[in-house]
Amino acid sequence: MKVIISFIKKFISKEIVKPVGRWRIENCNTQLNKKIDLSNEDHCGPCGQYALEKIELKNVKKDIIIYSNKERKGMSDN
Repeated sequence: MKVIISFIKKFISKEIVKPVGRWRIENCNTQLNKKIDLSNEDHCGPCGQYALEKIELKNVKKDIIIYSNKERKGMSDN
């Protein structure tokens, strides 16, 4: 009986292997949207629009941080 149970457990207890890398299942909407954007960039060719948008967004975020730090310093000097 133990042999039968151990034999069944070997087949039942194994988890189904999920694809990894580009084809894995995304649970996070942010990751899914990034994957969609990158696949569209791959499909449409190297037009560079996606890269330019990301660089611009990064620069805007950097400017906001610099501005907010200057505001804090100005407020603490008073």
